[in-house]
Amino acid sequence: MIELTPALISALKLAKDGDLHPQATNKWTHENATVTYAKNDRWKERPQKIKSVTPKSIEELSGSGLIERRNLDTDAAKDVYGITMAGKMWLLKNK
Repeated sequence: MIELTPALISALKLAKDGDLHPQATNKWTHENATVTYAKNDRWKERPQKIKSVTPKSIEELSGSGLIERRNLDTDAAKDVYGITMAGKMWLLKNK
């Protein structure tokens, strides 16, 4: 059984929503991620923070086999990462 920290769990959930792409700020997030606004506030729309993942989290999750590189012919620092079936199963068992 793989034990994950809360930060790694949130990174795995973010990878479940879509592939993780490298950004200019040395973080990983969805491709073309933009600030969204909360619709549940009646008087004012508040911006929601863009969720991102650190390179250390990417390294730990890929080392345990929960996410994998999509294009093996490119540089690992610029490659896209996606969740594996093992990562999906881990989320189902430990949600």
